This record gives sequence, C-alpha cells and structure tokens, in this order.
Amino acid sequence: MLVSSAMSYKAVLFDLGGVVLGSPLHAIADYERELGIAPNFINRVVASTAPGGGWARLERGDTSMEEFFGAFEHDCREAGEEISAREMMLRMNEATKPRASMLRAIKRLRAAKFRVAALTNNWATPDGVNDAGPTDSGTAALREYFDIFVESSVEGLRKPDPKIYTLTCDRLGVEPSACVFLDDIGSNLKTARAMGIATIKVDTPEDALRELESLLGLSLLEEA
Repeated sequence: MLVSSAMSYKAVLFDLGGVVLGSPLHAIADYERELGIAPNFINRVVASTAPGGGWARLERGDTSMEEFFGAFEHDCREAGEEISAREMMLRMNEATKPRASMLRAIKRLRAAKFRVAALTNNWATPDGVNDAGPTDSGTAALREYFDIFVESSVEGLRKPDPKIYTLTCDRLGVEPSACVFLDDIGSNLKTARAMGIATIKVDTPEDALRELESLLGLSLLEEA
C-alpha cells in the first residue's frame, strides 16, 4: 500500500460514461464507421450546436428523449449526414456497463476518507428516471458508491459550464483546489483546470487510476 503524500487533495470527482462506465464514445465511433461518415462527426455536431442544439437541451433536461431523436437528427442533417439518433443511443447504452476497477478504486478512496462525487452529463429516461443512458444501464445502483451525485438533467446545467463544477464542490464542502476530476472529454477538463481542479484525462481506466494513485499517494489498482 502506498503512503499518502498529497494531503492537500480531499475529494475526487468522477464522470460516469467513459470513466466509471464503459465509453459511449467508442459506441459512437463504431456507429460512424458503419455509416461511412467521418470520424468524430457526431461529437463535432454535439459541440458545434451547443448550447441550443438537441444534445445540449437533452442533457439539461430541456427536452424529452423522443423530442431529442428528431432534433439531433436535424442537427446532423444540417451538418451534412443522416443518422438514426434512436439507434445511436441504444448502442451507447449497451456500451455503458460498470468498470470493476473503477468501482473498487472508489471504495478505496472513501475508505481513505476522500470525498467522492459523480459529476455527469446525462438525460431523463422515458419513465422520468435520470440515468447515464436512454434505458436503465445500472447507474441507479452506482449511487451508493458516491457521497453526492450531480446530474446535468437534474441541475439544468451541463459540463463544461463552470457553474456545475462550483455546485459540485460546494455540495462536497471542498475548494476546487482540493479536488481531482476524471473525465474522458477534453473540453470538460479544460474548464475544471481553469478553476484550479487537478484533472486526469481517461483513455483507459488502468492508466487513469495509475495517474490518480500518483497524485494521491494511495494504492487503487492492486486487487485485495
């Protein structure tokens, strides 16, 4: 067990999809390849149409899933490609399963007295239950792992709006400089860094947890 040498950190913030859960970005990339459209087309549409586009409105809870399908297909059509938003979301949901290594690390963080938050851009499911996917992908069961659970669709705010990071830190009772944030999207991390939050870009869970181990001086990867 490593001995902590980074007592200035008091909290760790985790994105869900692509961090604690499998990556929806990989599912999107696979779908783009099948359709024969340019890599990252869908992500570019998401970014370029924010904050008024279909995706951003869905994550803020401003539109229903059914309304989103047509709105996002329109956004993509305006950018030059035809997609099925319903099919894309189903594939994303299938990809977002919990990562055992991340859940184990979160348990160890809390045992070591770190405050832990989920900070996720998500949407309301058709039955009104907020989740990280269009159907129940198991995130309700994840709530017990975290001290607080901050969801864009509940708060009416979405990353990378600085307000949602401030809200998360306030609820944890810590300053931004005492936090580490793990996310798989660079623009979300950029805002956090500007606020003084230490950031880790998640490509693979193992590499991200090694980096977190180094920051905190705490063993998170070794199995019991």
